[in-house]
Amino acid sequence: MQYAAYYDHEQNVVLAKRKNGSSDWITQTTVYKGDATDAHKSISIMVDGDGFLHIAWGQHNNNLNYAKSVSAGSLTLGNKQNMLSEKENKVSYPEFYKLANGDLLFFYRDGGSGNGNLMINRYSLKTQKWTRVQDGMIDGEGERNAYWQVAGDQAGAIHLSWVWRESPDVASNHDLCYAKSTDGGLTWLKSTGEKYTLPITAANAEYALKIPQKSELINQTSMFADAKGNVFIAGYWHDVNESIPQYHLVFKTGDHWKVSNLNFRKTAFSLSGTGTKRIPISRPQIVVWPNGKHYAAGLLFRDAERGNKVSIALNDALGSENWNIKDLTGTSTGEWEPTYDTELWKSKRMLSLFLQNVTQIDGEGKADQAPSKVQVLDWKPIINSKLPLK
Repeated sequence: MQYAAYYDHEQNVVLAKRKNGSSDWITQTTVYKGDATDAHKSISIMVDGDGFLHIAWGQHNNNLNYAKSVSAGSLTLGNKQNMLSEKENKVSYPEFYKLANGDLLFFYRDGGSGNGNLMINRYSLKTQKWTRVQDGMIDGEGERNAYWQVAGDQAGAIHLSWVWRESPDVASNHDLCYAKSTDGGLTWLKSTGEKYTLPITAANAEYALKIPQKSELINQTSMFADAKGNVFIAGYWHDVNESIPQYHLVFKTGDHWKVSNLNFRKTAFSLSGTGTKRIPISRPQIVVWPNGKHYAAGLLFRDAERGNKVSIALNDALGSENWNIKDLTGTSTGEWEPTYDTELWKSKRMLSLFLQNVTQIDGEGKADQAPSKVQVLDWKPIINSKLPLK
């Protein structure tokens, strides 16, 4: 079964499910509402190893909104509940991740932009309860906060990368850091295997890449980890002495971090100020798969240069700079940001994209726009072939 969640025209939280490959969706409007006027307040869902759906919604420096389904496979949610009660009144950026044994991890920020800390909770299938794994694991020391992305590999390791932000101004984003855990988030390592002394701060973090402030560096992008634990981090910024933000892929082979600049964009823009920004390009999503003796990669994005269509940049052999760009839709998706079914990609190598034509007003403005359709687009790469698309 595949699950989806969205807000309807009255801001109700709606859940949906279908059998994989089917075009027939079952939908159910829940008893809960969100705030669809704030782009921060997205919905995060995950199914645990017993088949129960967990959901968090409507989060931006406020009390935790969390519930789980009343039974395995059900779209009916139980009562809203706390996880641990402590440090759950200034929650932002909720994200669920499933571990290899079916337990869940829940990542969120405690605190505000520029001075928040990373929290990690774990849900146990055995006890059906949440426990705290990390309390302020990445510490901004009251001067900055980390904007992170997470990826789990098939061996069970958790990979974490982040940029630092010095203030609520997005222009103060800088640098790209990395950590990983092989024991469910209890201890954390650098890519060299060196153990971190927690909390991680600006002084002891591993820097995969140094990127100055005012580089149009976006926060909270994406990362992918393959079955062997190789990590690929996607983002965008402009290089020194350049003015046009480009998509980049940062990855480690051997002892060194490497950077691939996709270098196909032609339009400059400035990324500064507070609140949610109306940006001519989306954050990217990255997926990577074995392709003969090489790794192939697909970087998903949306760019006003291409009419805001759903686009994918393909590379049959990572390490080369041979990126080919294809559009997966023929029409605009507005200011859509890519999101996909992470578990389906892991199990079937099927990219199932959640699509909606959206309008984003700069700085938390509200668009005068009628409700738009929610759609799902499925795409699957051809492995070991020179043909770019199927």
